[in-house]
Amino acid sequence: MTLWFVFALMTVAAIFAVLWPLSRGSSALAGGSEAAVYKDQLAEIERDVAAGLIGVSEAEAARVEIGRRLLAAADGQRDLPARSNLGLRRASAIVALAGLPIAAMTLYLALGSPWLGDFPLASRTRAADANQPLDNMVAQVEAHLEKNPTDGRGWTVLAPVLARLGRYDDAVRAYRNVINYAGDSAERRSDLGEALAIVAGGVVTAEAKAEFERAVAQNADEPRANYFLGLAAEQDGRQADAAAIWRAMLAKAPADAPWRPLVQAALTRVGGPAAPALSNDAMAAAKDLNEDDRGAMIRGMVDRLATRLKQNGDDVEGWLRLMRAYMVMGERDKAASALVEARQAVANDAERLRQLNEGVKNLGLGG
Repeated sequence: MTLWFVFALMTVAAIFAVLWPLSRGSSALAGGSEAAVYKDQLAEIERDVAAGLIGVSEAEAARVEIGRRLLAAADGQRDLPARSNLGLRRASAIVALAGLPIAAMTLYLALGSPWLGDFPLASRTRAADANQPLDNMVAQVEAHLEKNPTDGRGWTVLAPVLARLGRYDDAVRAYRNVINYAGDSAERRSDLGEALAIVAGGVVTAEAKAEFERAVAQNADEPRANYFLGLAAEQDGRQADAAAIWRAMLAKAPADAPWRPLVQAALTRVGGPAAPALSNDAMAAAKDLNEDDRGAMIRGMVDRLATRLKQNGDDVEGWLRLMRAYMVMGERDKAASALVEARQAVANDAERLRQLNEGVKNLGLGG
């Protein structure tokens, strides 16, 4: 109700402002007659002539022009409407003031929907954009950013979408703007470095490498930055450095890290076997140890696993884990011996033997 009351007051004020001059009598106009103004101007000319500010000819020309205007003003004053019209104008103003709102309300009640509830803003905006193609929405965001180039939030939304659309050159520019206007972080540096590497056809260029190094400087465990730094070392021919980077990643990472298979494959590619799969508790304990202690811990776990499997050889996953651990430690002969023992242990179970042979294919132990 408060809103409607405010609207009503605004309407009355607007009508009053328009109709008020019509209700004023002619005496108001007479008080400000042009004739008085022109008479003052004639007197001013006389004073200027007496003071020598203007010549006689200029003064005469000005008198003639002002006299003409004075006569015209006098004629117009005689033509003003009679005072008898004042009552009619005031009556018209009152009718308009009262009748216009009543007519508007009557028309709205007849044709409008005053009882229809409002729609939430969120649902209105979703309904407007839900069926738009992705390219159209991207174009709208780009148009917005052209007018508001410092909108960090807009760049943050746009950059990954451009990357998914394959517009990596534009994504590079967008990621730079994300860093400039939304703040720096290791993840954003990695995003930019990855886009630069993709633009270069998968080559980790010096520019991309610099971004990954900035990311690692902010977060030493940032996985993408470390992976691409290892890839840069591999592309430079420094296989041992690449293996060291990737092995350190696997040693620190949780066992269920989604990028583990990628890093393990990369490590195998450069001739460095992947780290053995340890339990989550073991990985958490190993993370706080130095390199020698961590190696001793892994060796103890491997020995305990080998002992258990000799007592009960039905655990195919255990055999595979043991062979993988031997490969990590560079003890290929022990891995091959473990394979022979595993096949002997499950020889009488066709299904376990099949699982074992399938798992061995990924270890590089041959037949």
